Amino acid sequence: MRSLHDGRRLGPSVRQDHKGVTRGLALDLGSSRTRVWVPGHGLMADTDICGDFGTGPAHGGPVRRGRIVDPESCGRMLGRIADTALGADRTGTVIVLSHPVLAGARHRAAARELIAALGPTTVVALDSARAAAAYAGPRDGGPLLVVDIGAGLTETTLLVDGQVRDARQAETGLGDLGPAQPPTAVVRTVLDMIMEMWKQDRHGAVLGALRKGPLLIGGGATRPDITNRIAVRLGVPVRLADDPATAVVRGAGMVLGSVLRQAGTAPALTGRTG
Repeated sequence: MRSLHDGRRLGPSVRQDHKGVTRGLALDLGSSRTRVWVPGHGLMADTDICGDFGTGPAHGGPVRRGRIVDPESCGRMLGRIADTALGADRTGTVIVLSHPVLAGARHRAAARELIAALGPTTVVALDSARAAAAYAGPRDGGPLLVVDIGAGLTETTLLVDGQVRDARQAETGLGDLGPAQPPTAVVRTVLDMIMEMWKQDRHGAVLGALRKGPLLIGGGATRPDITNRIAVRLGVPVRLADDPATAVVRGAGMVLGSVLRQAGTAPALTGRTG
């Protein structure tokens, strides 16, 4: 299990100069799916974008357990995405890229290089927990626990006033479960992460977040056998995002909309991304 206390630091993730951008896309590079959100089109299906570059473990995808393992294939996939969503001329474009909260330096550097090669005018990178919170988090502020159960990674993140206070990551996910196997290991992983956070929390933020109920996202949040077990073991209700498997890319899409509004090229959003 990795944690924010392992010497990992969250450096600056947002380039502030958004002048001249008029269009863009939001990306969520996952182990089983590469999800894309484009203004005016909404969520674009993997098959519409990735074609033969299928992105699951069965396809030997370029991203595995939160790391880019095949930069060449990933670059081709991203090129196809950009061609479909932005066209050949990338002038005035912005790409919002989400990444795991505890993504390693190598993954972040590889992602930056691949995105830069697409030729956007500007890039915004943000972690998946803050992206999901932008889409599905409560609007009352305060501490929030975001539990992201994906195909190859499980992450639990404590946000306080929108900033990452603590985080845990384990290379355990839905892809490790057999067809008829109960999700005991995944549930245990989530509970262990939360308990470790609680032990190291000196300000009561974890308890406050638990009282409100953790926000569950990712493919694991679509499975009642997982969400119900977590709720019972914690003794608190859990929050489920609308379509939790796409919460991250939808949140990234909301950030994209905010960037375009700052540049004066998009109307204000009246609700969450569709």
